[in-house]
Amino acid sequence: MIVCLTGENVFGWQAELHRLVIAFAAEYGDMALERLDGGTASFDRIRESLQSLPFLAARKLVVLRDASANKQFAEQAEALLTDLPETTDVVLVEPKLDKRLAYYKLLKKATDLREFAMPDEQGMVRWLVDAAKARGGSLARTDAQFLAERIGMTQQLLATELDKLLLYDPTITRTTIELLTEPAPQSTIFELIEAAFGGDSNRALALYRDQREQKVDPAQIIAMLTWQLRVLALIKTAARRSPDAIAKEAKLSPYVVRKSLPVAARIGLERLKQLITDLLSIDSRSKREHIDLDEALQQYLLTLAG
Repeated sequence: MIVCLTGENVFGWQAELHRLVIAFAAEYGDMALERLDGGTASFDRIRESLQSLPFLAARKLVVLRDASANKQFAEQAEALLTDLPETTDVVLVEPKLDKRLAYYKLLKKATDLREFAMPDEQGMVRWLVDAAKARGGSLARTDAQFLAERIGMTQQLLATELDKLLLYDPTITRTTIELLTEPAPQSTIFELIEAAFGGDSNRALALYRDQREQKVDPAQIIAMLTWQLRVLALIKTAARRSPDAIAKEAKLSPYVVRKSLPVAARIGLERLKQLITDLLSIDSRSKREHIDLDEALQQYLLTLAG
């Protein structure tokens, strides 16, 4: 068995690596497992590990991370991987592979190449539902959607929150999600902006106060407002590009772009430019002079709602 794990979804390939290692160790024992880092191990050490026979075990598993960082290994990988002892299994972990290189083409041909892409919004919701079921619990799709929107689209964080919710009650509901989780600041900032652009100034100000009660600094709120306004500007200037194309070009999550589309549709480009200028002015003034930043930001939100 030669498996290669790659892709930008770190949580995905880490979970798969953990599964492979646990399954192997359960059958052959920890003594049959070797871990090497291509960035620090010498070529001779890597070669010896791959070619040597297992000690006191029927098989051995070599986990080799970032093997491509070792130039000599990358050049001789084909010979090494095609001449492995029958008793040796290998898991190559290559988080970032250049698909233009011969090394990638070799791995695609000579290994079980498993690529882990970042899930989109619906993919994350499906994963939450399936993960809850696999852990002996249940989570309705609508509640999974609510959890993803509340926490954000970071899979590792969602996995941690999912475990906490299942420990409290195997049947996860919106009530338990609201009881046991805190909204991610960025998610709440989006709700704040959505409320402001929707003309709901009372809700926008309530959300702002909620952020401050959570000890979120005004400067941090400015940073998150800036980030969200940048997303809106990218959408407004993207002509007829699809949400996925915008996300790829700007290195954003497609979920973030799609969620921002309704807000972008309600605002003109000139007004958006003015709002960016006004926020920049507040930020600059706060660094040059003593101002009540809380009051300035709340006035800014009222301007948004107007």
